[in-house]
Amino acid sequence: MPLTRINPADYSTLLAEKVSRFERSFASFELPAPDVFASEPLHYRLRAEFRMWHEGARVDYAMFAADDPKTPITLQDFPPAVESIGSVMPRLRERLEASETLKRRLFQVEFLATLSGELLVSLIYHRPLDEAWENAARELAQALQVRLIGRSRKQKIVLDRDWLLEAFELDGRQLLYQQIEGSFTQPNGGVNRQMLGWARARAQGLGGDLLELYCGNGNFTIALAPLFGRVLATEVSKSSVRAADYNLDANGVDNVTMVRMSSDEISAAFARVREFRRMKDVDLDSYRFTTLFVDPPRCGLDAATLALASGFENILYVSCNPQTLQENVAVLSGTHRIGAAAVFDQFPYTHHLECGLLLQRR
Repeated sequence: MPLTRINPADYSTLLAEKVSRFERSFASFELPAPDVFASEPLHYRLRAEFRMWHEGARVDYAMFAADDPKTPITLQDFPPAVESIGSVMPRLRERLEASETLKRRLFQVEFLATLSGELLVSLIYHRPLDEAWENAARELAQALQVRLIGRSRKQKIVLDRDWLLEAFELDGRQLLYQQIEGSFTQPNGGVNRQMLGWARARAQGLGGDLLELYCGNGNFTIALAPLFGRVLATEVSKSSVRAADYNLDANGVDNVTMVRMSSDEISAAFARVREFRRMKDVDLDSYRFTTLFVDPPRCGLDAATLALASGFENILYVSCNPQTLQENVAVLSGTHRIGAAAVFDQFPYTHHLECGLLLQRR
């Protein structure tokens, strides 16, 4: 996590500058005026990680500036973190500092929180963890009322469970999401809800069936599934697929088929150039696909996936990298136009900007 300057008085100006850059970058594609979804200016991050800096008997949270990665900047608090993280940080530091068993060779602390109030803390060490550590860690977890995990090389001790259950309301539905420690989850919970709401609004009335790539733990899948006849969702990470299966069941979503495949594999399956055992129970010809939903990594869509995308009537594209999104839109502009656009400020006070487009066949 980079160290950034946090000043709520600057927030609106910084967001306006990011939106302006986005609009200039896509001006040649006749970009509609984007919907702008702001973040809370403080207490917006559900994930945070810190190095633990040891000076004599003292231990502190530390971060590092990009231009000086060797000099620690110790922190007493972290305003971007949600309040559940912020409130436990000083109490955790005090208890770590008071316990030689817990602080010895402690390298890093990671926090994972939910909008619904759960909190998981991972303590990462440069030493093996023994029974004495586990006993002290159980007392710590009980005192702080958090879930706790200890990690070291080739070792993971889970005191209770290694996941949280997120819960929030969206468009009249109560959605539940299992979030596994170490797997990807959206860091800005408030903006994530806005992303889901925007995607649902754009998907209204498209009908037919949906193909979703890079579905992760089903973040968008759960929200979008009721708007389509059937959904075929793909994800390559085993832990994310397990979480997605759990989330589909927890939310009573029964029109989704999950397959553990990468985007280039599913592209090959659609092109009928390769058969996959993982697709043996999936009859692609029985689907009536109208829409492709993608939320790819920063590198964007590869050539094979772009070729696949060009065959869909509608492409809902959520991107964490406007540059690769621009490159992908340039390839697709021969077949598709931009019907709607949005920007989502997942990472206030940084240059990063999440964005969304609805591309529709010309």
